[in-house]
Amino acid sequence: MTYAARTKVPIDRSKKAIEDLLLRYGADQFIAGWAHAQALVQFRAHGRYVKFLLPIPERKDYRSVASWEQDCRARWRALTLCIKAKLEAVEAGITSFDDEFLAHFILPNGSTVSQFLVPQIEAVYANGKMPALLEALKP
Repeated sequence: MTYAARTKVPIDRSKKAIEDLLLRYGADQFIAGWAHAQALVQFRAHGRYVKFLLPIPERKDYRSVASWEQDCRARWRALTLCIKAKLEAVEAGITSFDDEFLAHFILPNGSTVSQFLVPQIEAVYANGKMPALLEALKP
């Protein structure tokens, strides 16, 4: 990972920066936390629930705690940049909120659109056949 590889910005400051961005761009709910080997940023904006899962590497995979902490800080800075870029693109009229955040929308079962669709898309590419209708979308 090269972006923010030498950042000194603490993770808490990155989380706060994300929260401030979301407030500025109209979000009315915000959650940040972690479980297992991933961090979570979730919010509601434009009537949509959005979830980003940030993979957190295991400490045992690093030579030192300091290098692990550095990688974690860099990941949070990258997530901050990602969310900011999406929000700026929407604000500038380059894209719509739905188009920019669609993969991260939360479905009624708690999964994201991406988690739901990517396996189906992989199957379509593997067999070359479009499904008649996505099974989960049948009435």
